[in-house]
Amino acid sequence: MKNALIATLSTHERTLISHLNKPYTELTEATGLEEATLVKTLLSLETKGLLILKTTKKTLIDTGVNGIRYARTGLPERKLLSILKPHHPLPLLEAQKVAGLSENEYNVSLGILKSKGMISLDQGAIVLTASPAECMKKTLEEQLIEKLPLVKETLTPELVPACIALHKRKDIIELKEHTERSYTLTPLGKELAGTTIESNVLEEVTPELIRNWQGAKQFRAYDLSLPVAPLTGGKRHFVNEAIEKAVRIWTDMGFTEMTGTMIDNEFWVFDALYTPQDHPGREMQDTFFLPLTRPLPETKLIKRVQQAHEQGIVGSTGWQYTWSPKKAQQAVLRTHTTSLSARTVATLKTDNLPAKYFAIGKVFRNETVDWSHGFEFYQTEGIVIDEKATFCHLLGYLTEFYTKMGFEKIKFVPSFFPYTEPSVEIQVWHPSKKIWLELGGAGIFRPEVSAALIGKPIPILAWGQGFDRIIMDAYKITDLRDMYRNNLKQIRTIPRGGLHG
Repeated sequence: MKNALIATLSTHERTLISHLNKPYTELTEATGLEEATLVKTLLSLETKGLLILKTTKKTLIDTGVNGIRYARTGLPERKLLSILKPHHPLPLLEAQKVAGLSENEYNVSLGILKSKGMISLDQGAIVLTASPAECMKKTLEEQLIEKLPLVKETLTPELVPACIALHKRKDIIELKEHTERSYTLTPLGKELAGTTIESNVLEEVTPELIRNWQGAKQFRAYDLSLPVAPLTGGKRHFVNEAIEKAVRIWTDMGFTEMTGTMIDNEFWVFDALYTPQDHPGREMQDTFFLPLTRPLPETKLIKRVQQAHEQGIVGSTGWQYTWSPKKAQQAVLRTHTTSLSARTVATLKTDNLPAKYFAIGKVFRNETVDWSHGFEFYQTEGIVIDEKATFCHLLGYLTEFYTKMGFEKIKFVPSFFPYTEPSVEIQVWHPSKKIWLELGGAGIFRPEVSAALIGKPIPILAWGQGFDRIIMDAYKITDLRDMYRNNLKQIRTIPRGGLHG
C-alpha cells in the first residue's frame, strides 16, 4: 500500500512529506511553496490518507487609521469630556473649538456622551452630569482600543457592544477575516513524515521528452476515481438566451424589430397614446421623471395629438382640457416599450401597410420591489397595423407566442388601458406559487391614437408583456431579484436552453 501510494506522489507532495514533522506555520518557509500551493498540496495528501487538515476562520480586530491616532491622543469624546467642569455649562460652539474637534467628531462625541448619561444639553450649552469618578473611568471603547489587536471570538461579553459601536465609526477599527490552519498526521503520515522520497517517475509529457525518448519510461500513477472540480465553460447569460429565443419567435412570425432610447419624453410615452396630462392613468405607471426635456416631433403630428386631447378626433369628444406642449417635452425613463410602437406608427404611410413590429427592451417603474416586481425589467412589445386586423387576430398572435415560449395554461381577462379598446390582460399559471400571474396588457389602439399617429383610424393590434416573468417560469426562478444578482453559482449551474423547445 505504501509503495502504491508513493507512486502517486507529485513533486510538491514529496517535498511536503519531508517536512511534515514541522508545524504548519513553518511549512511555507521550509518547502518554498506559496500559501495557495501549500494548501492545495495538503488537501491532496489528505485525500491520500496521510493527514487531517483543520481550517479555522477567525475575525481579527485591529486599529484603523483613526484608531491608531486615537490610541495616542484619546477618543474625541474623551477630549470633549476633559474640558467640561461640573456646574459650569459650556456653550456648544465654544466647546467644539476648545476641544479641538472636527464637526463630525464633535457631533459624534455629543451623541455618545449623551447616550451614556454623562452630559445633557440645555439652552445651547453642554452640562456635565457625570461624577468625577465616572469621568476618570475608562470607557469600554477605550479599554478595547488598548487591547487591540484581538480575535473577535475571544471578546468578553461586555466588550462586544463596544466593538459594534466602534466599527460603525469611521476608520477606528477594522475587522479582517483570518484563517488558521493546522494538521494531524495519520499513522501512515507519521511513518512517512520527515523522510526524503526519491522518485524518477515522469510528471508530464513534453516535446523535449518525446524528441529524446530512450526506451520505456515510468509515469506517475494517477487515481482516476478521485473527485475533481467541475469545469464551467463560458456560455451566454440565461437572460440573453431567453431574449434571443423570443426574438426568433417574433421574426419567424414575420415581425420586424423596433429599437429606441430608454429616455424619452412624455409625448411619446403618454400623450401620443391618448393619456391625458392630468389623468390618474399616468400615475398608474409610477413614472421616473428626469430633470431634462426632449424635443417634440413635426408640427402636423403635434396638432393632431393636441386636437385628440382637446376637442377630439374621428368622432371623439376628446378630454376637454388645454393640452400643454411644454409638459409633453418632459423627459422620463420609459415606463413601457409602447413608446416605440407610437414612434414607429408615426413614421408609416398607408403604402407601408400591412406591417408587423416587435420590441424587447428595458422599462422602468417606481415599483415596490418583491419576488414578482422590480423597478426595471424587460418587456416585449408588438403591434400589427392592418385594415383587416381583428381582436381574434390579437388573441391568436399572443397564444402563438406564449405557446412557443412553453406555456400550457394561458387565459385572457377583460381589462382597461387608457389607449386600447377593447383591452385584455394576459395571465399564465405559476405552478410553484399556485396563482395566475399577470404578464401584461393588450388590445386594439383607440381611434384617437391611430388617427393622430398615422392620419386615419386604422386597426392597430398592440401588446406589452412583462418578459422577466416569462424567464422566471422558463428557468424555474422563484424570485425575480435572483435574475440580476449575478450569482456565479446560479449562472454556471442553470441549464442551457431552459426555455421550452
